[in-house]
Order: sequence, then structure tokens, then C-alpha cells
Amino acid sequence: MAAGRALLSSQNGLAAVAPLSSIGYRARGLASSLPLLRRRCPSAFVSSSARCCSRPHSEGAGERVMKPEKEEAFVLTTPLYYVNAPPHMGSAYTTIAADAIARFQRLLGKKVIFITGTDEHGEKIAAAAEASGRSPREHCDTISQSYRILWREVKFITIVVLIKEQVLYDASLSYGSNYLDIAYDKFIRTTDSKHEAIVKEFYSRVLNNGDIYRADYEGLYCVNCEEYKDEKELLENNCCPMHLKPCVRRKEDNYFFALSKYQKTLEDYLTSNPDFVKPLFRLNEVQGWIKSGLRDFSISRSSVEWGIPVPNDDKQTIYVWFDALLGYVSALLEEGEQTNLEQAVCSGWPASLHLIGKDILRFHAVYWPAMLLSAGLSVPNMVFGHGFLTKDGMKMGKSLGNTLEPKDLVQRFGADAVRYFFLREVEFGNDGDYSEDRFINIVNAHLANTIGNLLNRTLGLLKKNCQSMLAFDSIVSAEGNSFKDSVDQLVEKAKYHYENLSLSSACESVLDIANAGNLYMDERAPWSLFKQGGASSEMAAKASFETGYFHLCIQLDLVMILEVMRIIATALSPITPSLCSRIYSQLGFSKEQFEAATWDDTKWGGLKAGQIMAEPKPVFARIENIDDGNEVVQNKNKDKKKASRRQGLVEA
Repeated sequence: MAAGRALLSSQNGLAAVAPLSSIGYRARGLASSLPLLRRRCPSAFVSSSARCCSRPHSEGAGERVMKPEKEEAFVLTTPLYYVNAPPHMGSAYTTIAADAIARFQRLLGKKVIFITGTDEHGEKIAAAAEASGRSPREHCDTISQSYRILWREVKFITIVVLIKEQVLYDASLSYGSNYLDIAYDKFIRTTDSKHEAIVKEFYSRVLNNGDIYRADYEGLYCVNCEEYKDEKELLENNCCPMHLKPCVRRKEDNYFFALSKYQKTLEDYLTSNPDFVKPLFRLNEVQGWIKSGLRDFSISRSSVEWGIPVPNDDKQTIYVWFDALLGYVSALLEEGEQTNLEQAVCSGWPASLHLIGKDILRFHAVYWPAMLLSAGLSVPNMVFGHGFLTKDGMKMGKSLGNTLEPKDLVQRFGADAVRYFFLREVEFGNDGDYSEDRFINIVNAHLANTIGNLLNRTLGLLKKNCQSMLAFDSIVSAEGNSFKDSVDQLVEKAKYHYENLSLSSACESVLDIANAGNLYMDERAPWSLFKQGGASSEMAAKASFETGYFHLCIQLDLVMILEVMRIIATALSPITPSLCSRIYSQLGFSKEQFEAATWDDTKWGGLKAGQIMAEPKPVFARIENIDDGNEVVQNKNKDKKKASRRQGLVEA
């Protein structure tokens, strides 16, 4: 740091904050020990059992009473995506994973608040807006909407982004379509007025706690990272290792956050709470950063106009990360509520899980907890840093210009295929690579063949020989059959993996249920029994069996397989919700019944005697490459039909 501090108060000492090693395991218990928070709300405000709001007691000035929430929410966040360019597969991957986790938590019966949104301030945004010939606000409106289109159903919308007279993004939809089936609950934009109010109040809290000071700083700045870099971490020619572009030397008079004050506090907390950062090797990274020594960082910019003004200095704007991280809090505010930190915190803070890419781990696992402690707020329960998706062996990113367009993938293959491939094939937490050949092979083998074909051929046999009606409850069909026990064990494995964020392993466990069903089907060979039953009444009589014995055995087997399909449709629904909805429909259930399903519906016994199955038809069509991958074809009942890149492949 080139120059000294100015007017640091005597409260700056580390003793102002209690060591986290003395605090209980739950992250929300931490803030109850901080003097700043105790001035605002009772310790029960951050208890592990309930969140509460505080208000003045009617009988005594200064007294407060608690107003507990009826139900504690599972609050899950994606990063707020930077709107310097439209969404790419990296941001889609994080959001798909978050959506799968949110859907699983809903299956468990929890109230879920799934937060996503867009980060819209900073130097890169202003530059991108200028390049497109728009004002920063117009640019942000356009790109933010492109995220909403990709995540969720939007009807009759056309958005075209032009940069230097070239079409950068064209999202033209003339139909209602859940592009990636993202069922988020909150979408926050950092240009929202409620967000700006929260940021300013938070800044003032930190300032009043003596953790903000003014100083000169000179260093190497990466515009794409929006961050000053240590020279020792840069590549040749001072290139950023993330974006492979040279950093520029800058000197600014800024406001700084006293991060170094929280060195010991964070060290102790990570030691006492090893689940705060996942996977474990990410925790090791964070501990390494902290042990190497924390340095105060700049939280304002004098050279950036597009941002939230610093409350006590309108010539500077608040640093984009100090601004954007607070979107996780401001998003909790409901329309019409008072716009203040206390109300936002009462609506669901702290977050249960921040889901992020590993490139922004330092901001979430080091800067963010220290900021929250300074403001007297609880830290999130967990930060999970997943790996990168690669293409041609390189990280995909907007700044690198080598993105894989999720919009194109969904239009060609459908949301279920995209969601399944990336969650099944990439071990969550590690890097993963995309190959179109592998994509098609995996999706065909698992969704079209193992799952789809099992359902289709079973329903076909039921229709041909039993008029599509179940003769037995699935509970009755499983009596004395060890196959049910095997399925139950696999369901428990899937649940365990979901709970531990092992999404790939969860997919594998559900696929194992389908594999077991196929093996059972092949071993029992009900099609051959139908043929025997049709021509062997004499044999049956000689063996002293009742008339219809073969049909009875066959119907029991078919009910077993269809019960397996019902369980799969529930257990895999966090990953492929549309496909599983179609399976439920084929089994004679309504859309409302599917949407009301919980994890308890993975228990054996959901199918009842007399239930009528729907007309059998493929729930997922095979995908095939032709013409060097320039086209895909949909194989439907052996009648191959060409489909352009803009056609989906999943049958409704």
C-alpha cells in the first residue's frame, strides 16, 4: 500500500469481535456474540432453531420481543451473474445444479428460497454498454432479461443484442418454453432500488464499526476480474492467470475495508467449522489464502461512474463486489416491505448454501464473511465452490470468447438432456469437459434406452395383454420379492448423495434402479410368458394351476416394473423435471399429482389396482448425429426425421 490510513477509530482492534472458535457449530450462532448485533437484535435472532424479527415492545422503551417465523427456509443462491455479456454454459451449469438442489430440498418438504440474479455495476458493464451503443441501464435491462429467458418460461419475447452491428445474442421465442426448467424463487438485480438501499445501509454499518478508512493505492488491476492483483500471482507480462490479459497499473484514492482485522477470527472459524467451505480441497485453498496473510482491500472506485455512490462521498462508487454480494440479502425482501437490513435478515438470512464457481471463492469465503461480521450479521452456513466446464481443454468464459451456448444446446437437445449430461457427467466440485459425441452417447444410453425404453416396452405389454390396467397394488406385487429391497437400498443411496451435493452419484444411483428394472424384466421375460399363457392351457391344467396363472404372474411382474418407473420419476425429478413429469403422466397420474410429490413418494407402494396407464409412447427420443454433426435426427418409432439446430428433441 503506497500511503497511510486516515482516521482509524480505536474500535478497530481485533478484540472488538469475539473469536469464532468460541462459537457453536451453526454459522448463524456466530453473530449473536458480536456487540454490534446485540445492539440491534437479541441473540435468539440468530439461533439455530428460528429466525426472528425484532420490534419495540409496547410497554417499555428499548425492550424488544421476538416474532419467530413459522418455518425456517433453506436459502440457496447462485452467483449474481455479471451482465457484460449474455449467459454462457458456465453460468447455466451453476444454475442447473442449484435448481436440482432446490428441487430436492422441496421434495424433502422444506420451504426453499432459491435466489439468482444479475450483477449490473462496474467498469466492464459501462464498457460493454458503450460498445453496444446503449446506455448502461439499457444494456443491463437487455442482458438481465436474457438470463430470465434462459432460466424460465417467457412468451412472445424477442431480444437481439447488437455489438458493432453484429448479432451477439438473439433470443426469439414465439412459444412458452421453460428453457432450462429453472424454478427460482427470487431474481435480484443490483440496479434495483431496494438493493441500493441495502448496500448503503450495510456500508454505513461497517463504517460505524470503524472498518472503513481512506487511503491511496497503486497496483496492477485486472479489469475483467474487477480486482487488484499481487504481482507474484500474475503470468508473464503481468497477465491475469484467469483471463490471460495484461493487468493495467493504476493509482487511486479509495476507501478500504479493514480485512486484516479479521485474520484470526476467520482462521479460528474455519478450524472450528470445516463444513463452511466445500469440497474439502477448496477449504484447504481458503485456509492457505488466510494463513498467507490478509490485506485490506479497496471497496470504492473513483474512476468508475456506473455504480452505487459511496454514502459519504458522491465522487466515488462502491466496489462492484462489495455491492453485488449484498444481493443475496436484498433479494430476501418482499414487495411492499420496509427496505432495511433488519427486515431482509428476518426474511431468511443467513443463507444455507452459496453455490459458486471456484474462480470467485476468495470473495465468498474470505471477503464476504468478514464484511458480514463487521456489519453484525451472520455468515452463511456453507460456500460450495464447483469446478469449471472446459472446452478444448480451456475454461469457458465470456471474456475468453470460447463459450458453449446453452441456448443452442437446449434448442437442439432439450432441457432434460442438457441438465442430465452436465449433472451426471461432471463430478460436482471438479472440472468437467464437454464433448458432443459423449453428450449424445450418454443421453441416449441413459435417458432414451435405460429409462425410456424400459417404460415404453412395459406399458406396451400391459396395453396388449391387460388393457393398460393394473391388476394389483404394487405393495401386493412385491410380497416375498427381494427385488423391492434392492430398489429401496438404491433409493436411500440416491438420497444420501443428494444430501451431500454429490449430484453425479445421485444420478448414478437412480440409473442403477433403472438398470435393476431392466435386468428384472429380462430375467422374467414376461413377453414369453404371455405367449405360453396363450397356448398352454392344457399344460397349466396338467400342472394343477388355475386358469390365468400365467397372466397373474405376468401382471405382478409388470406392476413391479411400473412401480420402479414411478420411483425413478420421483427420485430423478430434481435432475430432469420435464422427463419425469412425462413418466408420471404415462403412469396415469396428473400434472398436479406430480407437482405435489415428495421424497416420501420414493417409498414402494404408490401404484394401485385398477389404475389405468396412459397410451404408451416414447418419453425421450434417441438423438443421432449426421452430416459431421451439423444436424441431429430424432428417431421416433424407427422413422428418422431430420431436425435443424433450432429444434428440440424431447417428445412432449
